[in-house]
Amino acid sequence: MANVWVICKRELYSYFATPIAYIFIVIFLFLSGIFTFYLGNFFGRGQADLVTFFAFHPWLYLFLIPALTMRLWAEERKSGTIELLLTLPVTMSQAVLGKFLATWIFTSAALGLTFPMWLTVNYLGEPDNGVILTSYIGSLLMAGSFISIGSCVSALTRNQVIAFVVTVVLCLVFILSGFPLVLDFFSGWAPEFVVEAISSFSFLTHFDAISKGVVDLRDIIFFASLIAFWLFANAILLEIKKAD
Repeated sequence: MANVWVICKRELYSYFATPIAYIFIVIFLFLSGIFTFYLGNFFGRGQADLVTFFAFHPWLYLFLIPALTMRLWAEERKSGTIELLLTLPVTMSQAVLGKFLATWIFTSAALGLTFPMWLTVNYLGEPDNGVILTSYIGSLLMAGSFISIGSCVSALTRNQVIAFVVTVVLCLVFILSGFPLVLDFFSGWAPEFVVEAISSFSFLTHFDAISKGVVDLRDIIFFASLIAFWLFANAILLEIKKAD
C-alpha cells in the first residue's frame, strides 16, 4: 500500500498543479446547484430532502468524470512519462490502483464540498439524515464505477478526446440499460433472463435503491465488482500496450 499511496499522491499533486482541479470543482458545484434549485425545483417541491440533488448526479458524472479520467493514462502514453512511471519499484496493478484512488479521493472532495446543501435542508425542515448519508455513499460508489471505466478506456489510446468520447458512450450505456426504451427493444425477442440481466447493469437502478435509504448488499457488490473488473482490465491493457 505504500507504493499505491506514492502513486496516489503523485496524481493528486498533478491535479492541483494545473487548473484542472479548480475548474472541475467549480463546474461541479455550479451545475449541482443549477440542477437542484432550477431543474429540480428544490423550493417549489416543499419537501425537506435532497432527492432532486442526487437525482442529477449520474448525468453530472456522465460528462464531468470522463473529462477527469481521459488524461489518466492517455497523457502518460502520449508524453512518454509512462516509461518513467514503470521504472519506479511499483507493479502495474499498484500504479492503476494509485491513480484510481487519487481520482476517487479528488471526486469525493468535490462531492464533500456540497455539504451546504445538507445544512440547508436541515435548516429548512427535518429531513431523514440517514437517507441523505446513504445517498452520498451511493453517489461515491457510482462515481468510483465511472472513474474505473474512464481509467480503463484512457489506457486504450493516446488521444484524450477519443478517451473522453468512448468513456461517455460506455457510461451512457450503463445508465440507460435500465430504461424502458432499451428493455423494450430486447423484450420482443430476447429471453426474460437476458432482459433482466441487462436491466441489472443499470447504474440508475442500483443508485436509486441506495438513494432511498435501502442499503442492499447486492447494490454494494454490484458497484464494487464493476470497479474491480474495470481496474483489472485496466492493468491487463497496460501490460499489453507497454511495448507500444
